[in-house]
Amino acid sequence: MTLYLGVDAGGTSCKARLTDEKGTVLGTGVAGPANTRIGLDALHETLLDVCRQATDAAGVGQDDLADIRVGMGIAGINRQGMKPKIQALAFPFRSVALSSDSMIANLGAHAGGDGAILILGTGSVGLIKRGEDSTSIGGYGFPISDEGSGAALGLSAIRHALRALDGRTRPTPLSQAVTQQFNHAIPGVIAWMDEATPADYASFAPLVLAHAETGDEIALSIVREGALHIERFIETIYARGATRCVLMGGLAEPMTPWLRARIVDRLVSPLGDALDGALLLAGRPLPG
Repeated sequence: MTLYLGVDAGGTSCKARLTDEKGTVLGTGVAGPANTRIGLDALHETLLDVCRQATDAAGVGQDDLADIRVGMGIAGINRQGMKPKIQALAFPFRSVALSSDSMIANLGAHAGGDGAILILGTGSVGLIKRGEDSTSIGGYGFPISDEGSGAALGLSAIRHALRALDGRTRPTPLSQAVTQQFNHAIPGVIAWMDEATPADYASFAPLVLAHAETGDEIALSIVREGALHIERFIETIYARGATRCVLMGGLAEPMTPWLRARIVDRLVSPLGDALDGALLLAGRPLPG
């Protein structure tokens, strides 16, 4: 029996799902960040880890791995020269199809059909699919892009908190909650910044959203600016000819209430998730 393994490798986490041809879930796996920024060796290790978790959970033996078809969507795979390097990595499977995390999210959202998505997670990116053609909008990487994302919200929170510490703006509960994590000391923030990843910045997004709900003026300004970027993404997606658009990712639900009603009314619900898309990429037949 041919089995199918889907992998969604993103900036915050890496997930795997093993199914049979009918879509019955046999095993799953989860690990930490698995975008190309972590380095090729670390990426390879993480991908093997989540795959092994899923196959072990299903009781699949080493000799049966060669019967598994795999689809992987990896954040950052479209960076120059990266895809051939990942294709050269060794995997013990029958086949490994590679694409971006945004492409598998699109495939899952529209069950392989045409449509668009806007992913709001650690980063942000829009993707429009028409037949075999696809067009990306944004998603150039943090900090020059990723508007409206968790990393962008966190970066703005850190900037405002630093300004409050050195007196350029009035402290608020949000700025104090942020700087408290560094003992309210600017050198501590700078030392953290030197090693911080996009996921580290994104870890402050829930704090920003929570304080926006209570009316914190800095948090409100950050979230409203993020919402404007998200709305512009969606407007651009439809202006480029998309007829369906799904909002996806960990920030999709918490940011939706901050969008104007006429924008929200243009969105549709997903037919599946990114792992469903990865399984389609692997070659699993559509049900029915």
